Amino acid sequence: MNQPIKKNIYIGISLAVLATFIWSWNFIIAKGIYKEIPPVSLAFLRWLTATIIIFPFAYQSFKKEWSSVRKSWLYFLIAAATGVAMFNTFVYIGAQYTTAINLALIGTTSSPILSVIFARIFLKEKISGAKVIGITTCIAGILFLLSKGNFQNLLHLKFTRGDTWVLLAGLSFAVYNTMVKKKPVTVSPVNFLFIVFAVGTILLFPFYLEEAANTAPVSYTANNILIILYLGLGASVICFWIWNIAIRNLGAGRAALFGNLIPVFSTLEAVLVLGEKITWVHVVSFTLVLAGLFAANIQKRS
Repeated sequence: MNQPIKKNIYIGISLAVLATFIWSWNFIIAKGIYKEIPPVSLAFLRWLTATIIIFPFAYQSFKKEWSSVRKSWLYFLIAAATGVAMFNTFVYIGAQYTTAINLALIGTTSSPILSVIFARIFLKEKISGAKVIGITTCIAGILFLLSKGNFQNLLHLKFTRGDTWVLLAGLSFAVYNTMVKKKPVTVSPVNFLFIVFAVGTILLFPFYLEEAANTAPVSYTANNILIILYLGLGASVICFWIWNIAIRNLGAGRAALFGNLIPVFSTLEAVLVLGEKITWVHVVSFTLVLAGLFAANIQKRS
């Protein structure tokens, strides 16, 4: 493997890990704030904030590339609907109805698997033996964590309305991962993000109005405003930017595997923030996930 390609792979891996670390806080925030900010409102305010933040950086590119954007309007509509309007909104809605174990299990295993399948079907990305081993090992690590070290616990899972929402979230993000790899070359990365953020926000707006008319008004306390800013800047603008670079460097299928790090990071964050104790189950699970990621990223030397 030549040096430039090797460097790009290392950069892609580093950015994918950073993105999943920032995203892992998104689920903790969502679980703690849904009573103060309902799910669709949280998603709408998050993406509206992200759109406003990125607009000044994308304005000039947007004007120059408008003709290319207009020609690819259907592409951007699908990318915005799946990656922005649907994914996090479905997760926020699902968290109200399903258990934490179901939420993590479905959300962290469905999207990577579907992403690899979609990348093979639509992008013709090869699924090597190493990648199959990596996928299997990652899933085993997540299942070990969620089952608390006893796989028989998985037999007692019951699917609820929330599980369906989270499964749809995983499906939508898998579609987004695949779409990013086919981004029009004439559209710059910053303009791409601005368009999908803006279109996704517009798609959410009527649902936001409907929810606002039937729920208590959002309380804009200092804490809630900071949370919205964190989601809009960190978990949206920064994360999507570096995640798209990771997809470009690693491929949609392989980059999606790093989503398995989210529950591992969430566990460590719970230990640090909530004072929960880390156990041997966490250590084994973390080791399996890292081993799976390593196996999936092994490259043959030219």
